[in-house]
Amino acid sequence: MMDYFMILAQTAAETAAEEPVVPIGWFWDQITSLSLLEALTFISFGVVCLFYGWRVFKVLVVINFALLGMMIGTAITEKVVGLNNQFAGGIAGMIILAVLSVPLMRWSVCLLGAAAGGILTAGIWYACGLTESYIWAGGLIGIIAGGMISFIIFKAAVILFSSLWGSSLVVVGSLALLYLYDKTSTKVEDLVFSLKWFLPTLLIIPTALGFVLQHKFLKTSKDYNL
Repeated sequence: MMDYFMILAQTAAETAAEEPVVPIGWFWDQITSLSLLEALTFISFGVVCLFYGWRVFKVLVVINFALLGMMIGTAITEKVVGLNNQFAGGIAGMIILAVLSVPLMRWSVCLLGAAAGGILTAGIWYACGLTESYIWAGGLIGIIAGGMISFIIFKAAVILFSSLWGSSLVVVGSLALLYLYDKTSTKVEDLVFSLKWFLPTLLIIPTALGFVLQHKFLKTSKDYNL
């Protein structure tokens, strides 16, 4: 009987380990839904954020927290309050967090720096082919490291999250363009779903490049002390 339960437990653990945790299919659906104009807009805005994010970081912070507030407001309105008007809840949450992020700018930047660190280390975890059900452990390492660095060196937090933001927009826009082109659409889709390291690598390399270049540009600017 004991052996039977051990076999059941082992089977359940193996099944849980095989279940995909990272919603690659959902990400790909969002990318492929972009039009040509939207993809070009993503790339253009992403390049600005990637290289000169330190100049517009306050705007990026407000946008990030506005989007976060919209999601929280929509969820609260739908699940907690039980109202059907999710649009009003989303707008209210967007305004509240966007307004609060302005006087709490330094704290907001540090939170975004910690989140960026978590996303990068979770991406590395996924790229290395480690167990997806424990990807939160990889993300937690980055959140702690990114949070500590952000609180100690404010400029590092600004450069880190703006570089990741810009890299994400450039990657999403570029993949959308490649998907719209018939000769590359199938090849790109195969790479996304067959190679775990493909998407994280596309995200991490431009982020690292943006971090180095932004640091270089910022050092030669009169706004070095943010």
